[in-house]
Amino acid sequence: MQIKINETLRSYIEPLTQAEYTALEQSILQEGCRDALLLWQDVLVDGHNRYQICQQHGIPFKVTENTSFRNLDDVKLWMIDNNLGRRSISDYQRGVLALRKKEITAARAAELVAQAAAEDAAIAPPEGEAAKVRVPAMPLTSREDIARAARLSSATIGQIEKIQKTATPELVEAVRSGTISINAAATVASLPEAEQLAAVAGGKKELQKAAKEVRELRAAARPPKEPKEGREAGSAGGEGGYGRPATEVEELRAENAVLREKNAALREEITGLQKRLSELLGGS
Repeated sequence: MQIKINETLRSYIEPLTQAEYTALEQSILQEGCRDALLLWQDVLVDGHNRYQICQQHGIPFKVTENTSFRNLDDVKLWMIDNNLGRRSISDYQRGVLALRKKEITAARAAELVAQAAAEDAAIAPPEGEAAKVRVPAMPLTSREDIARAARLSSATIGQIEKIQKTATPELVEAVRSGTISINAAATVASLPEAEQLAAVAGGKKELQKAAKEVRELRAAARPPKEPKEGREAGSAGGEGGYGRPATEVEELRAENAVLREKNAALREEITGLQKRLSELLGGS
């Protein structure tokens, strides 16, 4: 069989880093290609790196075909779910994949609604009764649903959405490489393009500085809060708790809130898995 490469599918998932690719190559050279490549008809779906390494070194490999795929979107959804199940991908990668899943499922829902409307329009409604469009039952894909699929907080998903919409490619690459956090990148992404590029060019410290300056400007623009009774005097004079600068305290609080949301999402996922396991054991 002549395996075909679809460039859209090959570039759909985050590529391996050079270190990851080298490690995979060494593993295949020592142990062979243990996992079969996955095909959709004759198109390669999963195993692009393994296929390239095997071709380069003349190493035999096995293939298997998934016959349940109906179209390219089915393939993409499988790729997304398969990679969301991996523990090695970053939070940013998880968020991007989950948002891609949202786009596909939302488009499918719109197609079903349009199809139902067309079918109803072809049938004349009874006299005196207003035409009604049947809306197919399909769960809404909220930000909370996406966050749950990615095992992230909804706040982090919102930050990733902002990065995708307003960040320059250079800033996105800085997030992908781990040079800057998602939280800080979403803050820097609010700057004009030229300032984003300058911050990225300056490296990690310049990116952190840019994020800090944006937060300080936002804090200065907010109306001052009334001091709470009993607050220690040490928090006055622009200082946060424990002698930290106020902006750093706000950043820590924001990160703490994100972690709390992520922890809650994980607890909810564990509860769902335990319930599912109980159902499976009860039915056996």
